[in-house]
Amino acid sequence: MKESGHTVAWFVPDGDEAERFLLPEDRRLLTVPEVKKYSPHAVLTSGNMIPDFFPGIKVQLFHGIDSGKDGEADIRGFYDLYCTQSPIKTAPFIKLRQKYKTFDYVETGWSKLDSLFSPHPETQKYKKKERLILYAPTFSKSMTSTEVLYEQIKRIVRAQPWQWIVKFHPKVTSKEITMYRELESSNFQIIEIDDPVPLLQAADVMLSDTSSIVTEFSLLKKPVVTFRNRKPRDWMVHFSDPQDLEVHLQQAFNPSTKIMDQIKKYSEAIHPYRDGRSSHRVVTAIENMIVSGTDHLEPKPLNLIRKFKMRKKLRYFSLK
Repeated sequence: MKESGHTVAWFVPDGDEAERFLLPEDRRLLTVPEVKKYSPHAVLTSGNMIPDFFPGIKVQLFHGIDSGKDGEADIRGFYDLYCTQSPIKTAPFIKLRQKYKTFDYVETGWSKLDSLFSPHPETQKYKKKERLILYAPTFSKSMTSTEVLYEQIKRIVRAQPWQWIVKFHPKVTSKEITMYRELESSNFQIIEIDDPVPLLQAADVMLSDTSSIVTEFSLLKKPVVTFRNRKPRDWMVHFSDPQDLEVHLQQAFNPSTKIMDQIKKYSEAIHPYRDGRSSHRVVTAIENMIVSGTDHLEPKPLNLIRKFKMRKKLRYFSLK
């Protein structure tokens, strides 16, 4: 946005978990009146809902690249523009646009991934050995592998010369962190950084469970080992018995032609853009809608209950 000459501000109320991601130079808006005064031409979010009382066109960027619902889309009547990620993700919006006519869509690729396809300056500092495993479990108690796989990971760390890097989810418990701290050594590190890109680029194999990060890693066309994934795919090296962990890591380090073909097929289908310019396409799509306006769109549904919930959440009940 800034490179295109636009000003940018972040609406982050006090106490919001997004506070820690703000940079010193970022302009921050704390309240709805401040947003109103700022009067943006466009508001971008990644959630399913957005305050309808914010000025500007409403733009959906999506919070994940693969929900596991190919051919489906969740629209709730809040957005003017959807920036989709691939032909697979665009397909349902074509049909929904024809049906409702309340929004436009542009296939842009996912802007979050732009940095993934460009060399990161810190990538090489994490690569110390030929075989590097990135362990990135989810935080959900019902799906995380941290406790179930711990004993096997401990055994493998001691038995194999492989390098391990652990990237925990921000919502991981202190108990889990403490447990894995006991394994730290020259071959096993817990890395606390917000941007996982250098870790994704450095690793040869990823070990995870049902975390969404496995999809991002697959876009680099490298093997992913998943433990009890909710929806295992044919491009994953999947297993359910903790005792089989080492065997499947060995398989991932020496992947078959079949599994690599499946990874390539999936990654090109889910996000074919590798030029690192998805953000540029998003900005262009927004600029075009700002110029054309939204008068060509049909009125959106009333959504009274959802709109009230949004006002209640932000404690804003003014009609202005």
